[in-house]
Amino acid sequence: MGRLAAEAESRTVDRTTRTYFTLNVGDMARAVAFYRAVVGAPVVRYESDQISELKLGPATVALHAGGNPRESGLVVEVPDLDAAISAVPRMGGMVISGPYASADGSRAADVNDSEGNGLTLAGAA
Repeated sequence: MGRLAAEAESRTVDRTTRTYFTLNVGDMARAVAFYRAVVGAPVVRYESDQISELKLGPATVALHAGGNPRESGLVVEVPDLDAAISAVPRMGGMVISGPYASADGSRAADVNDSEGNGLTLAGAA
């Protein structure tokens, strides 16, 4: 391999150790309970009143105490969309729209979690 090719390869090597999303929460216990009940997310790294990290497939969602809720852009695919949707209001969240047909033919619903953060629940395609 030539010097230029080796330099190019060294610039494209993935140097990340993990990838995570952060969501602001006002009540950590309520937020952890919401994600456990709605999408089955286990706590994987921390669980305290300041930070809790939950595993969602290959990604990690870090719940941080304080700040304002926001639209997260987070999409979570679940095996049983109807069960997840029915758990949302029971766990303090709100169904905003759906279920509706997605562009890929699956079903989805836009929801707010127990803290007001927006996300999309998607049925397995």
